[in-house]
Amino acid sequence: MDTAPAVSRPTALPLLDTDVLRSFVAIAESGSFTRAANHVFRTPSALSMQIKRLEETLGQSLFVREARQVRLTPEGEMLLGYSRRLLRLNEEAVTQFLAPSLEGTVRFGTPDDVGSRILPRVLSQFARSHPAVQVDVMVGRSIELLERLDKGELDLVLATAGNEGFPADRGEVVHTEPLVWAGREGGVALERSPLPLAMANHGCAWRRMALSALDDAGLAYRIAYISENCSGQEAALLADLAVAPLPRNLVRTPLSILGDDAGLPPLGDYRVLLLRSGLAGEATDVLAGHVVDTFRGMR
Repeated sequence: MDTAPAVSRPTALPLLDTDVLRSFVAIAESGSFTRAANHVFRTPSALSMQIKRLEETLGQSLFVREARQVRLTPEGEMLLGYSRRLLRLNEEAVTQFLAPSLEGTVRFGTPDDVGSRILPRVLSQFARSHPAVQVDVMVGRSIELLERLDKGELDLVLATAGNEGFPADRGEVVHTEPLVWAGREGGVALERSPLPLAMANHGCAWRRMALSALDDAGLAYRIAYISENCSGQEAALLADLAVAPLPRNLVRTPLSILGDDAGLPPLGDYRVLLLRSGLAGEATDVLAGHVVDTFRGMR
């Protein structure tokens, strides 16, 4: 009697742990095991063990470890896209069953330089977890946003500390970042005398910090271009017509940070504040949490 051949069963593929993927994404986005460890509340050594096991599971090296940072290998870049999608799907599934149902509207004010960096991520995450909440965004100057908050016209406001007329005792500091001199990479604006500057109008904290530093250093300058938003200042820099003070994370190719050899004085740090209305509801608090978490991931 013939015996039926044994049916070969495919070997089950390993499952990727969402906790490990969250650590992987944090390292990839911050470029540092130490910064990522602060974000996911683990030690750097614990993250290192997680990544080692993940690399063994996939049979690929995911990071190139350099002296002061880590960067993704081509395989790591591929995994980053999958990881973000898996984490989003996991968040949506869990939220569908466990997250409280929030409704209503949150009126959110932000300066353009801050909002342009965090709004895409904040709004995307918030919309996935609380799709029934409408977010109305207003972009404006910090002092004007504060006035609208105090009038009850806004629920949540981001503002730059140090702006003229802005109270020193208002708000929660959610982000601190170095202010740097920026110009066109390989440009000649820095070599002109007096030094041409692209600035915001009177009252801007960056403007006051930059002019005070130049005055203290005894350097001659002229304000060549004025714009209320960063895109206007960046246009003058891209045309190599001026230099400007910008947050370090806003300086991207073809702009470059003008280092110590440029002969310009240091500018120090600037701070971003978060302010809430006294009548803010639960939806505002949840959105504020997303804002804080996004800034934390930028460190």
